[in-house]
Amino acid sequence: MLLEPLQYGFFLRGLLGVALVSVLCALIGSWVVLRGLSYIGDAMSHAVLPGIVGAFLLRGNLLLGAVAAAIITALGIGAVGRRSGLKQDSAIGIVFVGMFALGLVLLSRAPTYTSDLANFLIGNPLGVTATDLWSTFIVMLLVGGILTFIQKELLLVSFDPTEARAVGLPVGRLNNLLLILIGLVVVLTVQLVGTTLSVSLLITAAATARLRARSLRGMMLAAAVIGALCGTLGLYLSYFLDTAPGPTIVLVNTLTFLLALPFRRREGL
Repeated sequence: MLLEPLQYGFFLRGLLGVALVSVLCALIGSWVVLRGLSYIGDAMSHAVLPGIVGAFLLRGNLLLGAVAAAIITALGIGAVGRRSGLKQDSAIGIVFVGMFALGLVLLSRAPTYTSDLANFLIGNPLGVTATDLWSTFIVMLLVGGILTFIQKELLLVSFDPTEARAVGLPVGRLNNLLLILIGLVVVLTVQLVGTTLSVSLLITAAATARLRARSLRGMMLAAAVIGALCGTLGLYLSYFLDTAPGPTIVLVNTLTFLLALPFRRREGL
C-alpha cells in the first residue's frame, strides 16, 4: 500500500514539493509564531489575489504577479504602520482588505476562469511541476540565507526593539524585510494548498514545534520535520480516501497540534 502511489510521477513530485515547502514554512513560520504575526499569513494569502488576477488578465506569469502583490502588501503594511501610528494588526487589516477588494474587482473583469487560475486559488499539491520544485528550492535557499545572515539583529528587533534602535539597527527595514520574506513564502504555499489553506502550513507546524522547543533553531528543525511528516501522511490519506489533498494535509497538521498540546513545556520557548 505504501509503494503503490509512488509509481506515479505526480505523487512523487507532490511529496517532494510538500517536503520543500515544509522546510521553507518552518524557516519563516517560526518567526511568525514567535512575533505573534499569525494574522499576517492569512492576510498575505488573500492580499496576493490582485497580483494573480492581474497577471491572468494580462496573460503574464501568475507566480510573478503574486510575488509582486506580496511585496507591495508587505511594504504597504510597514508604511501604514509607521505613518499612521496604528498597531501592526490594524495596518495589516487595512492593507489586506484593500488588496483583497482590488483582487475581487479585477476578478469581476475576468471573462471566465481557467484551470491555471483555479489551481492557483484552490491549490493542488499533486499538480506540482518540476519548475515549481526548482522555484521552491531556490526561494528556500534565499530565505534561509537571509534569515541566517540577520538572525542576531532580527532577534533583538523582535524581543527588544527599543534596544535595537539604541544600538543603531534599522528596525523599520528589518521588519519590512521579514514581511517581504513572509510574502514570498505565502505565494509559494498558495500554489500548494490555495489561498484559504496556506496559512496552516505556515503556522500550525511551527506552533506545534514551539510546544516543546528549547531554542529557535530547535523550533525550526522540529517544525520542518513535523510539516514534512504531516504533508506526507496527508497526501497518502488523500490518495487512499479519494479526498482533496490540500485540505487533508491541513487537517493532519491541525490534528497533530491538538495531540501535542497536552505535552507542551510549561516554561515555553
